[in-house]
Amino acid sequence: MAFTHRPDAPELPDFSMLKRLARDQLIYLLEQLPGKKDLFIEADLMSPLDRIANVSILKQHEVDKLYKVENKPVLSSSEQLCFLVRPRIKNMRYIANLVNTDKLAGRTRKYKVIFSPQKFYACEMVLEEEGIYGDVSCDEWAFSLLPLDVDLLSMELPEFFRDYFLEGDQRWINTVAQALHLLSTLYGSFPNCYGIGRCAKMSHELWRKLEEEEDGETKGRRPEIGHVFLLDRDVDFVTALCSQVVYEGLVDDTFRIKCGNVDFGPEVTFSDRSLKVLLNAEDKVFNEIRNEHFSNVFGLLSQKARNLQIQYDRRRGMDIRQMKNFVSQELKGLKQEHRLLSLHIGACESIMKKKTKQDFQELIKTEHALLEGFNIRESTSYIEEHIDRQVSPIESLRLLCLLSITENGLIPKDYRSLKTQYLQSYGPEHLLTFSNLRRAGLLTEQAPGDTLTAVESKVSKLVTDKAAGRITDAFSSLAKRSNFRAISKKLNLIPRVDGEYDLKVPRDMAYVFSGAYVPLSCRIMEQVLERRSWQGLDEVVRLLNCSDFAFTDMTKETGFNESLRICVSWCCTFSELSALRFLGREKGYRFIFLTTAVTNSARLMEAMSEVKA
Repeated sequence: MAFTHRPDAPELPDFSMLKRLARDQLIYLLEQLPGKKDLFIEADLMSPLDRIANVSILKQHEVDKLYKVENKPVLSSSEQLCFLVRPRIKNMRYIANLVNTDKLAGRTRKYKVIFSPQKFYACEMVLEEEGIYGDVSCDEWAFSLLPLDVDLLSMELPEFFRDYFLEGDQRWINTVAQALHLLSTLYGSFPNCYGIGRCAKMSHELWRKLEEEEDGETKGRRPEIGHVFLLDRDVDFVTALCSQVVYEGLVDDTFRIKCGNVDFGPEVTFSDRSLKVLLNAEDKVFNEIRNEHFSNVFGLLSQKARNLQIQYDRRRGMDIRQMKNFVSQELKGLKQEHRLLSLHIGACESIMKKKTKQDFQELIKTEHALLEGFNIRESTSYIEEHIDRQVSPIESLRLLCLLSITENGLIPKDYRSLKTQYLQSYGPEHLLTFSNLRRAGLLTEQAPGDTLTAVESKVSKLVTDKAAGRITDAFSSLAKRSNFRAISKKLNLIPRVDGEYDLKVPRDMAYVFSGAYVPLSCRIMEQVLERRSWQGLDEVVRLLNCSDFAFTDMTKETGFNESLRICVSWCCTFSELSALRFLGREKGYRFIFLTTAVTNSARLMEAMSEVKA
């Protein structure tokens, strides 16, 4: 499948403006501290900052030296220190320690703290407690959206998942609302908005309040984006827990894509050094294969290599003038394409070696069995063997969570047995991780659900269907049941295929999981966007335990771009991006993705883990 958009697909907005705004604001904040200064940058902000303002730009605005915020003695001799940090308590302690050390030494310097993306009251309280609030000046760098690609905007807030879905911390909701407000200010209001999930609803309500406060800013401007869909990650944990098999997803699972960049090691570069590569639509080779199922990638790269060789062979028989034109106009581009082709072939070979060593096919077979609800005993035995062999604590946790959610919780005997085996294999320090997974609804026992199901069936005979539905909602909420099997059946998430699924010419979004499963999050968006409401999906919403958190907000505005849709998801995966790109290509419209951070199953498990690698 050569992944190209239909000719009638709309053009995407130019998001480079977001970069320019962020850069200009940062420069303005730095210039408020005139003269030479040293800049201390938190590790999490280094990659995003490099995409916005590289070292040369910072040097132009009198930044002398760059330091990483870490627990080491500060060697800066500058009289002015600037700190670019996330609003975290530990960062405030670090800054307070540095300022108080200077005070004890009798040294006077100027200090400026720039919080990104926003300043929190708790941080100011810590500075006050430490006795340095009057010694530092504080500012906000409202950098909430980083364009990672032509259709992908990221807030680069990986901590959002743990903070909200585990700790219940709502501080980042304002940041999400501000990001939506910025988009609507720059690209026109969003006429149609849909969403599902508690966080989605709160973000939407806060964003609408911001819109009302500054109503005049977007009036009269033709909206560029027709539809917006907000979706909580906990509506669909299953998709995030599955192994990725599209090329971009596998690169992320294997090498970890960070802020749009990936570090390819010597095993990929075929040299003695690593190479940092930017992965986006500008990489022509990558752009052709990023959404492809991995089984197709080698064939496409081979074809690409043959085409490249044909281009090189054109040099033969050229006269001097033709050769001069070839060298000046084409040779540089061909060499660049050759270099990128070599890198992606190396990446494919490295992925193949690692997956063969891990017996990837057996793993995928187990996942598919869990999704389809077949051979659960065999799948449980596979997970037990995985734990006993100590393959990977994160991988074992992932499989346990996938088993739990697809089975609406584990039966008590299995839960206790698997938990005991895991703790014996990987260590008792993981006990708190199990508590976290239970609180988040990722790894639960089935017992309460079984009891409640019996009660529900009796109650439903005595009351109306609507009342029974409400009672079931309450029971489901208490039991934290995922209802995956019922939802899967309602939305036809497991395709029924006669013969083998054709991965070269896929017919639906299930290709991103080898034809075994259509991502739940993507199916929900497809259904709601087609219906322009949640009408007819009441039962699905109830099974998702989101009856109070599914909303539709439509205006009477006309003249908007009907074919351009923006998807807002807290922590989406590359598989979901590929699935929605496929859907857009089939339907003739384009998706824009806004996410708190791109994630994968390993990152999700690490966010829940109390044992840091």
